Amino acid sequence: MLFSTFFATALLSVSSLISSVAAQTPGACSGDCNVHDPALIRRTSDGKYFRFSTGNKITIATSSALAGPWTNQGSAITGGSSIALTGNDDLWAPDIQKVGDYYYLYYSVSTFGSQASAIGVARSTTMEVGSWTDLGSTGIASSSGSAYNAIDSNLILAGSTYYATFGSFWGDIYQVPMASTPTKTAGTSIQVAYNSSGSHAVEGSFTYYRSPYYYLFFSSGTCCGFDTSRPAQGAEYRINVCRSSSVTGPYVDATGKSCTAGGGTTVLASHDNVYGPGGQGIYPDTTQGGAVLYYHYVNTNIGYGDGQKLFGWNLLSWSTGWPVPT
Repeated sequence: MLFSTFFATALLSVSSLISSVAAQTPGACSGDCNVHDPALIRRTSDGKYFRFSTGNKITIATSSALAGPWTNQGSAITGGSSIALTGNDDLWAPDIQKVGDYYYLYYSVSTFGSQASAIGVARSTTMEVGSWTDLGSTGIASSSGSAYNAIDSNLILAGSTYYATFGSFWGDIYQVPMASTPTKTAGTSIQVAYNSSGSHAVEGSFTYYRSPYYYLFFSSGTCCGFDTSRPAQGAEYRINVCRSSSVTGPYVDATGKSCTAGGGTTVLASHDNVYGPGGQGIYPDTTQGGAVLYYHYVNTNIGYGDGQKLFGWNLLSWSTGWPVPT
């Protein structure tokens, strides 16, 4: 009886968590709010927000507040990447991290649907337009027949070691240790998330530590082209998560299902006029009083085009031990 009661309570807790994913209105945004694959950080010297995104050789926008008004400042990698791959002047999926005196900007070089891909990095002490030095490839690369597609990187420090998570479709999400100056790989990659069903539509990983767990966020489903061909209901982009007590895994979802066997608890999905949220990251923002989940989405009252995607954000509650947007 005691075990049955405990098991029922656990199932109820998981059920409540999943159902609480419901309608959470994105935080306010004004100014330049059209964005794809945002990456967010505040500059330590003055508290100014910098937002990086796909397009225009990585677009830089700035604001004095998370809600805006956001102002487009121009391109980060103004001359394109030094990586000798098709797509080196059309850079994707940035990730921004501060390490020591530098801000490191990771970016993807690829073309849509291709496995000929690589992850590059640039750095700056200020993040301003014109201040970035492109350092080229990190050593994370793929070609036809590789286990993964080398795009969508994210850097995390665990103990004294940096790790990059990355990947999109094919073998989904992988992780590799990085050098102490995190511009090059320093070990062998391992798979940390995989969904064998359908087209293996898992990508855009972001690893976030909140004691005692590492949380692996990722986007699952169809990301793009909603204005010409929308997927079956529920197959569009959504934000999922698994967690582990170790940065290298194994990661499991709220039901205990392995993240390498299709696991993933939904954090945010389509609701009301919000459609296809994804391309997410987490930023611990003291001005907002906690961790901020940021992402892109389309507002169905405006339009479904890729160029109409908007910057969204919500605070996260952790009362269940799992992230829930508020």
